[in-house]
Amino acid sequence: MPQNQHMIARLISPKLQEALHYFPVLSITGPRQSGKTTLVRNLFPEYRYVSLEDPEMRAYANQDPRGFLASYGVKLIIDEAQYAPDLFSYIQLSVDELREAGLYILTGSQHFLMSEKISQSLAGRVAVFVLMPFSHPEIESGGFPDANVEERMFRGAFPDLYARNTPPQLFYSSYIQTYLERDVRQLLNVGDLSTFQSFMKVCAGMCGQQFNMSAISIEIGVSVPTVKRWLSVLETSFAVFLQRPYYRNFQKRLVKTPRLFFYDTGLVCYLLGIQSAAQLDNYYQKGAIFENWIVAELIKWRHHHGIRPDVYFWRDKTGHEVDCVLEEGGVLKLAEIKSGKTIKPDFFKNLEYIQQNEGLPKSQSFLLYGGEERQKRQKATVLGWRHFWEV
Repeated sequence: MPQNQHMIARLISPKLQEALHYFPVLSITGPRQSGKTTLVRNLFPEYRYVSLEDPEMRAYANQDPRGFLASYGVKLIIDEAQYAPDLFSYIQLSVDELREAGLYILTGSQHFLMSEKISQSLAGRVAVFVLMPFSHPEIESGGFPDANVEERMFRGAFPDLYARNTPPQLFYSSYIQTYLERDVRQLLNVGDLSTFQSFMKVCAGMCGQQFNMSAISIEIGVSVPTVKRWLSVLETSFAVFLQRPYYRNFQKRLVKTPRLFFYDTGLVCYLLGIQSAAQLDNYYQKGAIFENWIVAELIKWRHHHGIRPDVYFWRDKTGHEVDCVLEEGGVLKLAEIKSGKTIKPDFFKNLEYIQQNEGLPKSQSFLLYGGEERQKRQKATVLGWRHFWEV
């Protein structure tokens, strides 16, 4: 078992190195524990490093931002930069004065806070990237091939699960308490966290489904605005995301409610009380968790290649649905996701429906399924779980 998570090469690395040649500031956000610090310290060893998780450093950066930047100089990595919001304006002044590339690297684990500060102060001066936990191709090439897809989904993708071989149950229990609940306290000042824990469990049970705020508010006994606020915390902390419906170019009456997914299926399994890959294999919602895993992996792949992470779904009012719509250069690709390990004729029916009704070519249709095969079929290209990223 490798002891250093940086031994698993990250797909995003060449993009970060390239961006630093052209932009004065590089910003990398992403979930806590996704490997941001390890990556930037290994990729850019010549940069000084300071973390605003350290209360003294945080106080210094907030009370005297000008002095803080003067003491550390440029070629500086500032970790968890969102904790010193005033620093961004002073970084802007420094950047505008020096007019050079590669001056500062900022990392942060709170999505909206970082992006808000960056768009206010550093627009046009910063290259923005997102580092997610390991993607499937990274784990495979890092020498951790899982025997089956259930093992991969159950274990999740955070670097510590591989670098230290931490048991998933232990890791996620600590992750929720140390990070997600702390973010809730910081962002919302929630006193009683037990209802919030119920909210997270309900969300895990809804992964892959349309996100119905009123149903959740009734189930856990809080108001719809509270559900909205709690969802935004989980989005800000990179725990969940909403998959938007695709409705450009289509004529039919379409559903416009987004679907809810988690970035990491290990966290979903933990919240649902699944305790092993074998248990997941027989779990009644395994299909939804498999779909969650594929959609999250497609989004990771795009983030790590510096591409906009737009992965939509399509669903009309009569219930026909295609799980993924990807748009690239005006070309639409369709992907249907099925967790079954044996290919069945009805796996293709939604793809056929949209091909016939919207005139989309079969060459751009894919079936991503839980088996191992890779096949060219008349109705779609079939890709097993080890090959899905070839979409």
